[in-house]
Amino acid sequence: MSQEPWRCSLWLFLFLSHGVASYSVPDSRQDLHPLLQKMAEEIIDGSYLNALLDLIQFQSSHVWTADLSHRVLAYLNSRNVAFTIPSLKAAMENLLEQRLYQPQKLLEDLRGTDAQQFHTAMKCLLEDKKDHLELDDIIIDLGEVRKQALQSPGVNRSLFLITLERCFQVLNPLDCVEILGRVLRGSSGRFLQPDITEMLPRDLREDAFKNLSALFKDLYDQTSAHAQKAVYCWMTGVLRTSSNVTDDSVSWVSAENLWILGRYMVHLSFEEIMRISPMEIGLFISYDNATKQLDTVYDVTPELAQAFLERISSSNFDMRNTSTIHRLGLLVCFYDDLELLDTAVAQVLLHQMIKCSHLRGFQAGVQKLKAELLEIATENQTLNETLGSLSDAVVGLTHSQLESLSPEAVHGAISTLSQVSGWARSQVIILSAKYLTHQKVLSFYNVSQMGVLLAGVSTQAFHAMDRRDLMQLLRSATSLHVSDLSPAQQHGVLSKVMEAGDTASGIVEIQGAFFKEVSLFDLWREPGFNSTVLKEKEIRRSQALFLFELLSKTTRRPEELLSAGQLLKGVTCPHIDAMSADSFLAHFQYFENNFSLLSPYQVNCLAWKYWEVSRSSMPPFLLAALPARYLASIPASQCVPFLISLGKSQLDSLVLDSHKKNSILKKVQQCLSHTIADEYTVDILGNLLCHLPAAVIRHGLSPRAWATALRGLRDCLDLSPQQKAAVRLRLLEQHGLPQNWTAETVKDLESFLVLFSGDELSSVATKFPDLLQQTASKMAGTLPPKEFLQAVFESVRNSSAEKPSSDPSPGCHGIVAPSSDDIIKLAEANACWAPEDLLCLEENTFLRSVELLGAVRSFSLAQLRKLKEKAVQVWDMLSSWREYHIVSLGRIALALNESELEQLDLSSIDTVASLSQQTEWTPGQAKSILQGFLEDSGYRVQDLKSFHLVGLGAALCAMNITEISLIKILEFRVVVARIGTLLCSTQVLAEFKRKAEVVFGEPTEWSSFVLQELGTIAAGLTKEELRMLDKDLMPYFQPSAIKCLPDEIFKELSAEQIASLGPENAAAVTPAQRRQLSMLQLQSLQRAIDGAKARSWLDAPPSASPARTPSSLSPPGAWVSRGLGLGYLLLVLMPKLVW
Repeated sequence: MSQEPWRCSLWLFLFLSHGVASYSVPDSRQDLHPLLQKMAEEIIDGSYLNALLDLIQFQSSHVWTADLSHRVLAYLNSRNVAFTIPSLKAAMENLLEQRLYQPQKLLEDLRGTDAQQFHTAMKCLLEDKKDHLELDDIIIDLGEVRKQALQSPGVNRSLFLITLERCFQVLNPLDCVEILGRVLRGSSGRFLQPDITEMLPRDLREDAFKNLSALFKDLYDQTSAHAQKAVYCWMTGVLRTSSNVTDDSVSWVSAENLWILGRYMVHLSFEEIMRISPMEIGLFISYDNATKQLDTVYDVTPELAQAFLERISSSNFDMRNTSTIHRLGLLVCFYDDLELLDTAVAQVLLHQMIKCSHLRGFQAGVQKLKAELLEIATENQTLNETLGSLSDAVVGLTHSQLESLSPEAVHGAISTLSQVSGWARSQVIILSAKYLTHQKVLSFYNVSQMGVLLAGVSTQAFHAMDRRDLMQLLRSATSLHVSDLSPAQQHGVLSKVMEAGDTASGIVEIQGAFFKEVSLFDLWREPGFNSTVLKEKEIRRSQALFLFELLSKTTRRPEELLSAGQLLKGVTCPHIDAMSADSFLAHFQYFENNFSLLSPYQVNCLAWKYWEVSRSSMPPFLLAALPARYLASIPASQCVPFLISLGKSQLDSLVLDSHKKNSILKKVQQCLSHTIADEYTVDILGNLLCHLPAAVIRHGLSPRAWATALRGLRDCLDLSPQQKAAVRLRLLEQHGLPQNWTAETVKDLESFLVLFSGDELSSVATKFPDLLQQTASKMAGTLPPKEFLQAVFESVRNSSAEKPSSDPSPGCHGIVAPSSDDIIKLAEANACWAPEDLLCLEENTFLRSVELLGAVRSFSLAQLRKLKEKAVQVWDMLSSWREYHIVSLGRIALALNESELEQLDLSSIDTVASLSQQTEWTPGQAKSILQGFLEDSGYRVQDLKSFHLVGLGAALCAMNITEISLIKILEFRVVVARIGTLLCSTQVLAEFKRKAEVVFGEPTEWSSFVLQELGTIAAGLTKEELRMLDKDLMPYFQPSAIKCLPDEIFKELSAEQIASLGPENAAAVTPAQRRQLSMLQLQSLQRAIDGAKARSWLDAPPSASPARTPSSLSPPGAWVSRGLGLGYLLLVLMPKLVW
């Protein structure tokens, strides 16, 4: 019979409980098997884990009979030891709490086991069967119990350490490697610290060594640079010993050793690589799996790649042979033998270089190599002739090169072009236009061939398609690319799909994120939904509120709705309150497993419900959603479960108010006694690490805990300036000044480099420019500190070979203009160029880099203006600019003044949609965009379609009241949610609100889903309308709408309405709005922020007597409290076992 590692408590407790309850101890002492006598003595000594392991060992070779229980109890009685049910229960609860919440004690217990007991424990860990433990009519899922235990922070760490310490001396080494694999994979490799390798055996059998090496290779990306180096040293130490090479002139690196090293081969030194014999490197390259291995060396450097290529070349492999090139993996990204290269070979190399995007860094060099190969591949041929054979190097073609392509060439190469990644939007627009040149109306066949180029189809073209073709598109594999369409394009598709016909089936066909664009009005008129069709769709909250309410009327089983994917967003407090206690506890797992979908208000409702029906088993993290004083109900004995539970949640989304968050953190520090002693405490804290006060980071983290904590802090996205300063000081204490850092230190600290000053980073920029630039490239889309960007900028400029142009433009004499390579390497650090430098860009450099420059978020208006000037120089008059020119500008377009915007051709809504993606337009610029579109397209406001309204975006805020009144209700009603995301003036929002009344009725008739759908439009309510809103609707305002409410209108809310806002909306109230409130209103606001019940008489204080706790077992699928883990499971089973 297979056994489980956590029979510890269950077997022993159930066995003894059963025995005590059903048997009177005989007068005479019964003979017992020696192993059972040993077990009984360990029970007497309180060594319950040892007793359990003896019991498992006994059962592995003996049949358990009923009289054995009696004889064990008789033996205990003969030793004058009397066990009662309460005493056993207390002992087992204490054991469980210690082992689950203080896993150091588990480590001590396992260290104290004898060899046979330890062998049994390890064999239990290896058992993978999810068998059940059956005793009379009690059935317990031991697999689930083990799963919960192993998810307890720290338990994995103890198992990992004890396995390293003892397993290889007791068990088969292959079994020990398997155990290590389970534990390490379950911990994402975070236990692999540099010092751990000192515990690894160096005399492993060959098969065990290979398996352990394979495990380390699998965890390579989760392993720190220092730990990688330590693992590499361990691996090479074993390999050197086993190679029996005594002659220093002979390399120990054989073909098989290279294969064993796997990704660790990039840690070989240049000298070691150059010593590899040609025969061995040739044998390695001839392996079938060599290509797969070389495809994964993502962190190989140019120097090492060149060394490997040289050795491969020395082994008599023809480096220009197609078969050889296919075997090179990522080494092909550094291919340098281009002299007299054949066109066909250049095309093969380009095809293989598709994988180079996976390299960590060095992309500028990759792009340069691709450009050189592109020239060779097109020698004596035109682009039209070679287009389909250039692989993803076509991404490097300029606008003019793409414009020169014939429609026939694009058609012929569409199978390649449609699969290439890395296209800029402007390139996609050109290629799509070429492909569709001869198509007056698009068909399904046409668009189904386009793949990633689908995003270049105009909104108007989508709208002009036959509805049946569009429906077929939504059912096809090409629908995966619909998510790449702009909101305007998506609404162009929707407007056709929702035309006369079977609109319900049309809605059902809409998949993924695209479904979020379906209007509430369209859902409203098509009620024929079921929960099954919603499971794979992304749903916005207003849709979920409507659909949940609709489906709850016809669905009797709660799990059908609660398990329907994002439909969970639509659960309201009344739905939760209406659940019976048993039903709520049985279905709580659906909420817990999808916690990220819930709003703070929903979490608050769940917390109150749990408090009312079963506070004794309430998951501790839910207490954070209740008023701060409820934290006082957590006794010191429950601190660890509280910390574990809260550490698994996201505190920032759970608690929005800073004062309340501080109260929670005070409780956390109280539980920690204001210090973090070791790595086990760090394991327990989980995500709470990100919220530790600076003082705790600086002085409360022990050196032993720091290394583990640093790994967790690396993932914190929003550390305060004080926390960052504390981390920086700790790093300097640990690693010394940056000028003394090693490459491994820089790699491990890459996410913390932004914390250091420019002076401190200058030495890193000098010694490790590539690493600094790689770090910067990973921060795309963020705004790093200026000093960090300046350090990156200096590192690139210092390593650049660029010189002032011999034929400079006027005003550019002596200026070293940015090169394409520089711009690629710099990423966001391009913001450090002087405005004059940008104006001096060479024309070809600007054409190749305009999209990259348009994506830089830190450019000042002065820099953007110079880039605009450069665009005018290169592209000539603004009136001649095409759509793809304007789209490629990105933020550079913000430098266009009102008169310049009026010169653009804005007849296409797609052009306008690209401009509306920028959020920094002035009102005057927005008005120019709006007027430009209306004039160039010939549309009047009353002619605008839904997709026009979506494409105009923020430009709609530039409409006057008269213009808004002209928008057709038919079009407005399907884009309400989109318009509700705009931050327009109060007057504009008020006019949109009046249009919303035509669609949804007067405000007094609005429901929760209508108010949620309206978004900021709801901020257009008048004082009278706001006062008349039902207080139960207040949580369904969007926070953005609360912020947009004018101060003098917000103050008209009653104290009861304000108390009903919910935590998220209450936290959105602005300081200016607060200043207008009375003392009573402020008190209500604080109650809402704190998560208090809107109706105060239901807000029972923590001292209130516990609410009803179910006295019977929950139905199948019921949630089991994480508060006491296994201990709670035992308590639930107790009544049935003994009473």
